[in-house]
Amino acid sequence: MQNIILALAKRLLFVLPVVWAVVTLVFLLIHIVPGDPVRNALGDNATAAQIAELKHKLGMDLPLSTQYVNYWRGVLQGDLGVSLVNPADHVLDKILTRYPATIELALAGLFVAVLLAVPLGVTAGTNKGKWIDNLASVIALLGISTPGFVLGPLMIYVFAIKLDLLPVSGRYGWEYLILPAVTMGAALSAILTRMVRSSVIEELGEDYVRTARAKGLSERQVIYKHVLKNGLIPVVTVLGLQFGVLLAGAIITEVIFSWPGLGRLTIDAINARDYPLVQGCILMIALTYIIANLLTDFAYRLLDPRIKVE
Repeated sequence: MQNIILALAKRLLFVLPVVWAVVTLVFLLIHIVPGDPVRNALGDNATAAQIAELKHKLGMDLPLSTQYVNYWRGVLQGDLGVSLVNPADHVLDKILTRYPATIELALAGLFVAVLLAVPLGVTAGTNKGKWIDNLASVIALLGISTPGFVLGPLMIYVFAIKLDLLPVSGRYGWEYLILPAVTMGAALSAILTRMVRSSVIEELGEDYVRTARAKGLSERQVIYKHVLKNGLIPVVTVLGLQFGVLLAGAIITEVIFSWPGLGRLTIDAINARDYPLVQGCILMIALTYIIANLLTDFAYRLLDPRIKVE
């Protein structure tokens, strides 16, 4: 237990510079955007007095270095500022109301990906070179080649409009989660299928597999108890890295299915030119990606204690 705590502390030390870089880049976002964010938010009819008043209220009339220190102070205190469109709305409060929906969608997409990839990858790997292996490869290729903005509307047309089996948009129950989750998980399942297949083929050639078979274990026990467990390490790596990709992909999926998550909030904030809210959304997505990678590192140790987390 002590070793795990020390490893976590070391890993957090390496994460801190990344967090600093992310916060700094997010802060600079509002200053490198062409034009005046406050003028853009208030509109062309805003007077100079109104612009100056809002800038003073938001602290945007201070020197850049002072604004940077104030932004860091706010981040450390959990204060990401207020909305440009409606200064009464706190950015963090708006993000926290949408964040659970995005995490729910990302986890559902991850679940769909694993649910499809593991049986397909194992079946393809244990039938290398056969027709079922070729079929799984074609399915994986189709999944990788079909972007979410094509698959999403296609699934809406087939399952919601033509067959009338599932709702089109919103978040009012588990049935509303199916189409967006499958849309997000399809491409990832294609990548995972190929990885699971490669891992299974590689592990089947190891000595411990022959030993397990010699002990009289069934082929199913050999595959799912031994081969798949040892072959999951590279798959977990991809899952951890792709979780951040799912968060980014959630932006498109949430817009297509009107899912009230962080991705849709980001698009709405961009359209409204609400740059503090855009800053907060990007920062939250980036920090979630960093945390997901950190958890992935420690998942290695659960799968194989011989791996040292440094």
